[in-house]
Amino acid sequence: MAWSRTYDGDEPVRVNKWLGQTGVCSRREAEGLIGEGLISIDGETVEDAGRKILPGQTLTIADAGEAPKLTVVIHKPVGIVSAQPEGDQVPAVRLLTRARLHGASQVLPGYEHRLAPLGRLDMDSRGLLILSEDGVLAKAVIGPDSELDKEYFVQVRGAVTPEAIRLLRHGLELDGRTLRPAKVTEVSPGRLRFVLTEGRNRQIRRMCELVGLEVVDLMRTRVGPLALGELPEGMWRPMRPEERAAILEASRPRPPAS
Repeated sequence: MAWSRTYDGDEPVRVNKWLGQTGVCSRREAEGLIGEGLISIDGETVEDAGRKILPGQTLTIADAGEAPKLTVVIHKPVGIVSAQPEGDQVPAVRLLTRARLHGASQVLPGYEHRLAPLGRLDMDSRGLLILSEDGVLAKAVIGPDSELDKEYFVQVRGAVTPEAIRLLRHGLELDGRTLRPAKVTEVSPGRLRFVLTEGRNRQIRRMCELVGLEVVDLMRTRVGPLALGELPEGMWRPMRPEERAAILEASRPRPPAS
């Protein structure tokens, strides 16, 4: 299926630069697509790697016949590791069986698929886990410039004071680096909702430790526009094309507010 989008910027921009900014592909990959004659603007094939797209023009990438990269969504239970198990640990990819499939899938993941977690969940946490072999999607979710937000619900033990909430929102450091501002609210006694735009190692657990709270349950429910929804614990399903497109759209750089 061809990919198409109308350029809504204010100034002309090189095609390869714009495709890189949108997360569709890297600049080098864009140049390769141009060389293969797969990119057109308003129906005209782009032949020059330096070609610029103008505001209001529509760019189309033709289908080269390549099999789509596989991405799956898992409701990871506690006790399962996201990747690279040690000893007798069970990795999340072992959940990708026909018996655990929720709904239908044209592909059953196998050894030929190299699925990597896009934002890990530690063994003691549960919830939404994305496994993918899609490099463009990985850049959108966990790339160094990604600001895609992730939502968690966390049950804690200890006194949830206004000062603790203030520090969790803004004011903590991990490993000598100041954390990005977080949205933290107490939705019920001892139950917190976190929305983060970064994913440091065991970040929420370590944040809570710094304010005297102990995490007893941690569940990720959303990554950008992708929600866990009604997917049962321990089950998986393929990511739908419209969900991938929504993540790429949500990760696009936004112009600064005037």
